[in-house]
Amino acid sequence: MTATATLGNVSDPLSVPGAAEGEPTGETTIGEMAAEFGVSLRTLRFYEDRRLLRPRREGTMRLYSSVDRLRLQMIIKGKQLGFTLTEIAELIGTQDSADDFEEKLQPAQITTQIDHLERQRREIDDAIVRLKATHDRLAQTSNGHGQLLTASG
Repeated sequence: MTATATLGNVSDPLSVPGAAEGEPTGETTIGEMAAEFGVSLRTLRFYEDRRLLRPRREGTMRLYSSVDRLRLQMIIKGKQLGFTLTEIAELIGTQDSADDFEEKLQPAQITTQIDHLERQRREIDDAIVRLKATHDRLAQTSNGHGQLLTASG
């Protein structure tokens, strides 16, 4: 399964190295999980440290269950919607629920998040306007000295 399929069907069992040939275990290794969801190994370990994911350990190998896969989907969806990991942790809780992240949101949380994102967008737009004005001013000043500034310099 590819990263583009992460929000699709996640109940397809995956084989785990060491399992009997053709025997689906429903568990995924950290490398498989990272590749499937397009995240780094470090990210998965960080989510485990934050207790957002709880893979089973077999020696040093982490084995992620279908519940972990669903929780990672909710974490990714929450991040896409601009929520912090603390907020996501509160929303998805410790339950092994298969609910969609957005279904767990309350109307007040949605309104608050929209306000927060719109405020961030205004701040970013203002910063872009200021930086472009500064760039233009510097380009005009340096042109008089025979130098040309680029957008990256």
